[in-house]
Amino acid sequence: MTDSVDWLEGLIRRDPARRGLAGHEQSPLCAGHLGAAAHDLADRAAVVGIVTGFAVPLDEGPVAETDGPPGAVMLAEIFSRLGARVWLITDDPCRGALEAGRNFTGLSDVPVISCPVDPDDATPCLDRLWTDEWGESLTHLIAIERIGPSHTPRSLAAQPRSGPAPLKEFERLVPPEDRDRHHTMRGEIMDASTAPLHQLFDEADRREAVRTVGICDGGNELGMGTLLWEDVSRRLPEPIGPRIVCRTRTDWTIIGGTSNWGGFALAAATALKAGRIDLIDSWTVERMSNLLEDLVAHGPAVDGCTRRHEATVDGLPFETFIQLWVEIRHRVGLES
Repeated sequence: MTDSVDWLEGLIRRDPARRGLAGHEQSPLCAGHLGAAAHDLADRAAVVGIVTGFAVPLDEGPVAETDGPPGAVMLAEIFSRLGARVWLITDDPCRGALEAGRNFTGLSDVPVISCPVDPDDATPCLDRLWTDEWGESLTHLIAIERIGPSHTPRSLAAQPRSGPAPLKEFERLVPPEDRDRHHTMRGEIMDASTAPLHQLFDEADRREAVRTVGICDGGNELGMGTLLWEDVSRRLPEPIGPRIVCRTRTDWTIIGGTSNWGGFALAAATALKAGRIDLIDSWTVERMSNLLEDLVAHGPAVDGCTRRHEATVDGLPFETFIQLWVEIRHRVGLES
């Protein structure tokens, strides 16, 4: 294998849901970000926060989806074995899925931090992470499939671009009630069941020593603010697409057909950069399947597209979903 991990970025840019962000194109979004993030993590990851959990609205209440937590716990295990201290961070509706994943992987020394969804209660929870847990020691903050707030005219104008911000187009396409909101891909507003975890990234952006990564697949996740609103919204179907684009930026943004694929690719790329391919050897197809089954049963968790309690991801049967990981293992010389 060469030192380059560009082939991994190519693999994850399959777009099975045809959302428009991850498909192959002449100028793919955020090209090179996967390799740059993996290089920095392999080189200096010491204290890492991993933020995930996308609450799916169900009749019985919001429940975590199956895209995000598997990738998060794989990354947590990789970084822990590289010697980093790791935190898994989510909000109350998704806590069960993160605890199930943490327990499945045996990461007893990795705390799961869960914040209330009410902003008045969540802000002190987030502040305590900086004051009581991390201090000035945090090196990396990663979001994987974590919903974030949508754009406002102010955030649009603040994005660096060569010309004026397309404010008239924004005001035409994004009604006031859809600005500064957390959306599902269907355009549902999820503020009532979503803690403002984006505030962690706002604070990290002000700290020179912290590097941030956003792993996304649909446009409404933390990390999409790295890209101009107009570059993302034109790839998404109207009328919902322009409304849901997240405004929160990260240093590197990894876009895949599912966010789990992005997490798996970052784990493999970091292992390759560190010269430790053994770190992913234990992640066999069987272990992946068992993890997904465990999350659904004990989280609980549901497929974010079908909203069913089943071990599928974004509507993909496990056999289809896992083929990308089989391909990655094959490329690095590991059996399935």
